[in-house]
Amino acid sequence: MEAGGPFICPICLELLREPVTLPCGHNFCLACLDALWPHRGAGGAGGTGGTGGTARCPLCQEPFPDGLQLRKNHTLCELLQLRHGPRPSAPSDPEEGEGEEPLGRRAACPDQGEGEGEDEEPVPCDACPEGAAQPAVRSCLPCLASFCPAHLGPHQRNPALRHHRLVPTLRRLEDSLCRRHLSPLDRYCRTHRLCLCATCAHQDHRGHDLLDLDQERALQEAERPQVLSAAEERLDELGAGIAQSRRTVALIKSAALEEREKVSRMFSEASEALQRFQREVSGFIEEGERAMLGRAQEELRRQEDQRARLSRALRTLHHVPEADTVGFLRELLALRLALEEGPGPGPGPPRELHFTKSAQAVRAVRDLLVTACARHWDQLQGRSEDEEDPPKPGTEGEADSQDPDSSNSLECEEARDYFLKFAFIVDLDSDTADKFLQLFGTKGVKRVLCPVAYPESPTRFVHCEQVLGGGALDRGTYYWEVEIIEGWVSVGVMAEDFSPREPYDRGRLGRNPFSCCLQWNGRNFSVWFHGLEAPLPQPFSPTVGVCLEYADRALAFYAVRDGKVQLLRRLRASRPRRGPPPSPLEAFQSCLDSHFGGLFSRRLKPAFFLESVDAHLQIGPLKKSCISVLKRR
Repeated sequence: MEAGGPFICPICLELLREPVTLPCGHNFCLACLDALWPHRGAGGAGGTGGTGGTARCPLCQEPFPDGLQLRKNHTLCELLQLRHGPRPSAPSDPEEGEGEEPLGRRAACPDQGEGEGEDEEPVPCDACPEGAAQPAVRSCLPCLASFCPAHLGPHQRNPALRHHRLVPTLRRLEDSLCRRHLSPLDRYCRTHRLCLCATCAHQDHRGHDLLDLDQERALQEAERPQVLSAAEERLDELGAGIAQSRRTVALIKSAALEEREKVSRMFSEASEALQRFQREVSGFIEEGERAMLGRAQEELRRQEDQRARLSRALRTLHHVPEADTVGFLRELLALRLALEEGPGPGPGPPRELHFTKSAQAVRAVRDLLVTACARHWDQLQGRSEDEEDPPKPGTEGEADSQDPDSSNSLECEEARDYFLKFAFIVDLDSDTADKFLQLFGTKGVKRVLCPVAYPESPTRFVHCEQVLGGGALDRGTYYWEVEIIEGWVSVGVMAEDFSPREPYDRGRLGRNPFSCCLQWNGRNFSVWFHGLEAPLPQPFSPTVGVCLEYADRALAFYAVRDGKVQLLRRLRASRPRRGPPPSPLEAFQSCLDSHFGGLFSRRLKPAFFLESVDAHLQIGPLKKSCISVLKRR
């Protein structure tokens, strides 16, 4: 077998001879197809091996429609001649046919002579009687007829016919005529690359680069080797490109399959982890319920038994006759003994059910999962950039002035004494406290499980475990401190006219445009405003300072330690920023720029939100510290 796979016939495994290209793109020798389909003519439809039916490609078995015309691939013939040289058994062609090969005529390849192939039916002479036509040797374009040697004589002898254009025999002469004027195509427009008749050249192509068809053929023949060489090089390039593209497609498919399997496996692991966590939390709740319920039910049975004995002794005493002194004394003694049996009523319902913290833990896991999924999905889509480092104290223009007497200079690592001159004594307003908040005087508050019987008040929170401080703030600078004793606690300010009957999602501190807060969620600090959260990197501090600056429309939160205050975050509207879509931190600042100034158009009150069931806080006692500072001044 010769090298060069595309030029090998898949049937005989030899170099292609008279190649025919089927509609599926596969090439075969014409003789091999005739041998495979002997009952179909070479110019007719292919068959299935001589039995009739649908024609199919011998290589890929693709079916073809009936009436398929098999035509030699002239371009492939020329490529074969250039690549492997002319076949030794084929005589040279003394005279090439003119113009493009008409559709339907199976012409000989360049390595064949002018005459018809041995296996091709000759073109009949149009001048011979019907039924006895001899093979034609020339076709006349003006006459639209083909002639045998005997009837070709008038064109050779008659001066009126000598100017007619004679060409090698054509089976479809009408393809060499202009469809508009039915004149021979004997001109070529190089401007539009069209074959023209004389009338078209005169009417529609004046001034164009026109040549006689034979001249253009000669020019094109001179350029044919370069064109065929370029075509062969291009075929080689396309072959290499197709191979590379196939490897790329296979690589993409395999990589996608592998990544899909990895993702599926990781999702299964994550699902198993969540299910395991769900089972653990459910078990924690059941265990807590079982332990506390067992004690409560035991106490209930004890009290019911004691009540039953006491009731029996009391009824028996009532039924003793007046004259039965002995019975009276005996039953009265029994009643006294029943009163003395066992302790009195139990301690009442527990102040805290520790298993009710489960919802908080699950909520925290859910929020983290939702946030992480959203963030990583944005990164996969290319819509988010790397998050910037959290703002550090004293940066991002948090202080516009360094004047020590200005409230704008409340920076981190200041001495606490500086803020005490702005001290505001906060007293909790019991008329605003939610029924699940237990107040301890005016300074302490703790969340409880059993509602407190507070009197009705139009300012009392209904759906949120919140309480406000007494007195409204509308100008100046105010500073107060809060000690976080336990649980999840939010500390901030809220507008005086905010409705306490708002639903939980909108009524919580920092989840609306009428309040702002610092939250400790058991893991880290974060600030909330208008429903947006900005996490803070600083560690937990049990004592938090709050500084409200009306003049600068700013709210600052500080960690108080050892007579020093460290800035956690100072919230203040700034000039709107231009640029690409904001990151989460920039989105929070953008919300401040748009809405934070409106918060200071209202009278504000200190506000406290106790989110977890074990939440407990204490308002810092600043009075003595303020007096000592004033004395030193």
